[in-house]
Amino acid sequence: MAEQVSYTEDNIRSLSWKEHIRMRPGMYIGKVGDGKDSDDGIYVLLKEVIDNSVDEYTMGNGKSVEVGIRNGEVRVRDYGRGIPLGKVVDCVSKINTGGKYDSRAFKKTVGLNGVGTKAVNALSSSFQVESFREGESKTATFALGELQEDRDIEATTKRNGTKVVFIPDEDLFKGYKYRMEHVEKLLWNYAYLNTGLSIYLNGDKLKSDNGLLDLLESTMDGKARYPIIQLKGNDIEVAVTHSEAYGEDIQSFVNGQYTPQGGTHQAAFREAYVRVVRDFFNKDYDTGDVRSGIVCAVSVKVEEPVFESQTKTKLGSSEMGPQGPTLKSFMFDFLKTELDNYLHRNPEIAQQLQSRILQNERERKDLAGIKKLARARAKKASLHNKKLRDCRAHLNDKHARNEESTLFITEGDSASGSITKARDVVTQAVFSLKGKPLNCFGLTKKIVYQNEEFNLLQSALNIEDGLDDLRYNKVVIATDADVDGMHIRLLLITFFLQFFPDLVKKGHLYVLQTPLFRVRNKKETVYCYDESEKHGALSRLGVKSEITRFKGLGEISPDEFSYFIGEDMRIDPVVVGRDASLKEMLGFFMGKNTPDRQKFIIENLRVEKDNVEE
Repeated sequence: MAEQVSYTEDNIRSLSWKEHIRMRPGMYIGKVGDGKDSDDGIYVLLKEVIDNSVDEYTMGNGKSVEVGIRNGEVRVRDYGRGIPLGKVVDCVSKINTGGKYDSRAFKKTVGLNGVGTKAVNALSSSFQVESFREGESKTATFALGELQEDRDIEATTKRNGTKVVFIPDEDLFKGYKYRMEHVEKLLWNYAYLNTGLSIYLNGDKLKSDNGLLDLLESTMDGKARYPIIQLKGNDIEVAVTHSEAYGEDIQSFVNGQYTPQGGTHQAAFREAYVRVVRDFFNKDYDTGDVRSGIVCAVSVKVEEPVFESQTKTKLGSSEMGPQGPTLKSFMFDFLKTELDNYLHRNPEIAQQLQSRILQNERERKDLAGIKKLARARAKKASLHNKKLRDCRAHLNDKHARNEESTLFITEGDSASGSITKARDVVTQAVFSLKGKPLNCFGLTKKIVYQNEEFNLLQSALNIEDGLDDLRYNKVVIATDADVDGMHIRLLLITFFLQFFPDLVKKGHLYVLQTPLFRVRNKKETVYCYDESEKHGALSRLGVKSEITRFKGLGEISPDEFSYFIGEDMRIDPVVVGRDASLKEMLGFFMGKNTPDRQKFIIENLRVEKDNVEE
């Protein structure tokens, strides 16, 4: 019989605004994290503050924003209008208080919920806001959302604007570090979406004069098949071309906010683009043939946007505004006019676009027979093979992606067996490799279907037709921390970058860190990931402690594995740098320069060195 629990007035609690944010941070900033992932909470805090500064610029106030990050402390200074001095404390500490509720003061902005800076305040060990307006200033200081100092209004000679300084609460964001590659990407996106705005990061200037055209030129891999087509209209900008790569590379934005998970605006573009291209050529081309290899950035401005999460990574609303057209009709009408006109005025570019479509069509038809056999093999393997130990997150819908789901790719029966026994069966799956994967650098996609390992891995992920049906949110490469393990990592990374680059660019691919040493005495066991951690453990536990050097994952028992793939799991995202060329990078790692590659592998057993704030 269930235990009876009392339910009286004493069980009812009313939380203050800051208590609620601190108790349920995920409702406001998504996951907490430590800074390794671009969507970790510390970047959301930074973004919430910068959003306000950029919104000032879009309203015609101020031309620059200064961002400084040093030793975990963040400083953001803009030169907009400044918060009205009598409301400075309220704007950062009272829910549902802010100028963005007044559409006369702010229009088509991102931060419409009145929560942003309040969340930053509540989740920071130190938070200070200063406002400068018309020769006067107002300063307020907080700690964990609690007001510490509320200064009187003072005279000042400083330019109008707002300055926010905060330090994320390390008790919440344990061991956090700002990775500058994530910060730079975030700030560059603001620059591309707001031409003319100067953003300074630790003194370095970020500015774009050509908007999304600059974005594509700086981020696309290899050469474009034809000059980038840039189209601009009221509340919309599009830049599009094709590359030689597989898949789709579409970056979308709403009111200057990067939406890595896309949403209704991105879906509207994908559908409208195919319709307009078909109409222009008067051919009923296959959807995949039109979009394969596409490289695009699309930005729209929407009144009162509705996002599917507090972190605003996916647009949910389907209209341009309360009285506006649907996104589908707006996008189609814009492309039907602007893209159609552009292709008529530039017949040589239209011919190059059609050439890419016809190439995709030929490759698809050439692969048709091979794909049919490969799918049959994959289906048979799924019935009689234990290469994939799936997780229960897919029991209700085997094709639906669960945001908490993870697939570990490992090599060897002992390692895969240990991970399988130690995993969380609800959200974690295991794919077991059979020996080293094939080096697929320079090969065509035909090899994906002809090679059993690649075919089964593709099938397990369900990414044959793109990321729309990706079954796992995180794909984690789990190999030994030695030269052979590093080589397997590179072979797998090459596979994904060669054939499914958007999986990497969208932040789904990771590498699992596993401990190199175990240090223990009779009372305590410590797992160490490098020499410095080992020395630290020895100094704490005593030099007579037992030290075990793990030579491979197969030596780690299932009981021990539970420590490494649980809440404290260490995974490094596979990040393609802003200035990196995939073709050149893969050529170095997997081409014919064997001595250079071997030297690199030996000297760099970690995929990614931490690039943190200075």
